[in-house]
Amino acid sequence: MINFKQEGDVLDLDPGATVAAGVGHLFGTALFGVAAVDAVSGTASSFVTKGMVEIAKTSALAISVGDVLYWDATNSVVNKTTSSQRAVGVAVEGASNPSATVKMQLGVRTLAGT
Repeated sequence: MINFKQEGDVLDLDPGATVAAGVGHLFGTALFGVAAVDAVSGTASSFVTKGMVEIAKTSALAISVGDVLYWDATNSVVNKTTSSQRAVGVAVEGASNPSATVKMQLGVRTLAGT
């Protein structure tokens, strides 16, 4: 196809801020990715936008398989807080309270349409 540019699992994007490898970033209001490398503002860097990742979570929070996860941009973690945060994935493995990370499927649309 003449207009095909690249697969969509990893996109080269400028985060407009410094983002450490392994940390998530919300582009606008709908595109979420996890930095595959240390990203620098003003430079297009690789962000994983599809697939399963292990990502930082609110430590004092238990998460179950299937829980919708939301991005807390202030603390650079996922959690289960629905107000003023964007759904970015779904837990594919449980994570206890306390724990630092959770395995998450990126970009899964929820039944609520978020």
